[in-house]
Amino acid sequence: MTDRIELLVVGAGPCGIAVGAAAAKKGVSCTLFDRGCITNSLIGYPYYMTFFSTAVMLEVGGVPFTIPESKPTRREALAYYRRVVDHFDLDVRQYEEVLEIDGEAGDYTVKTRRPDGTEPIYAANAVVVATGGFQAPNFLGVEGEQLPKVRHYYHEPYPYYAQDVLVVGAGNSAVESALEMFRNGVRVSLVHFDEAIDRGVKPWVVPDITNRFERGEIPVFWKHRVAEIRPDSVVLRAEDDGTTTEIANDFVVAMTGWRSDHSQLAALGVRIDPETGIPEHDPATMETNVAGLYIAGVIAAGHNANKIFIENGREHGDLIVRHHRPS
Repeated sequence: MTDRIELLVVGAGPCGIAVGAAAAKKGVSCTLFDRGCITNSLIGYPYYMTFFSTAVMLEVGGVPFTIPESKPTRREALAYYRRVVDHFDLDVRQYEEVLEIDGEAGDYTVKTRRPDGTEPIYAANAVVVATGGFQAPNFLGVEGEQLPKVRHYYHEPYPYYAQDVLVVGAGNSAVESALEMFRNGVRVSLVHFDEAIDRGVKPWVVPDITNRFERGEIPVFWKHRVAEIRPDSVVLRAEDDGTTTEIANDFVVAMTGWRSDHSQLAALGVRIDPETGIPEHDPATMETNVAGLYIAGVIAAGHNANKIFIENGREHGDLIVRHHRPS
């Protein structure tokens, strides 16, 4: 058993870092653990992504996020959150995955696994789960999804040059990846179960993708779903009448979103709403129905990951620390 940690945070994304910053400002002993690197979820974003939020809305701990443009790129955000970690000298254990959480308020034990295979056990007064909403993709659940040509992430267009690529979905990630591939020599098409792009698509992107659809430069299959993925084609099924269409295909980029993993919370007795996927918690303190166990960031949004983003999830750190250590 290691020395006791007052506040142990599972996850070192922006919202986990916000908890660490709030703890540092109040003199609360805090350690963050992540199975990957700092802001591991941002590492998985497209390389040249620009945030919807302005830089000031992504700030944590009062550290200014100063850039030339109003909306930061992925690279600028990665640099900023590492600067926050340095500014507050946060204790972040990268590549140390949390395996088990046990105990009760004031006496939690947390077992982790380090890269060398050792599995230390930490004592903590309270635990914050800030693991985000990117533990597992929302799978299509169709035959052929296990084929290596199916991707549930997108970084850049270059591997897909001169290939037939089907993008699944019509949210920001789907639309932006389709546009970028189109402009880099990819024969890209898009399929969506609804009849239009999602309402949350960035407003400056909407005219661009609409023009591509109208000109037939990016073929789109509205009100269709993927029915089967084959080695050299994809079968689409119409929502209205069930008719199928088979199209040539080299890659499927399924931008269908990701979901949180609630298994650790449920094992500790946190009640998860079966319909919304939201862990039971007090929004004023972020404490779950299990005393001394808090949640922060996107995991509090349940199935609707768009309900909480950095700009409102960053506020959870102050709520948690104020409740854990009242003034």
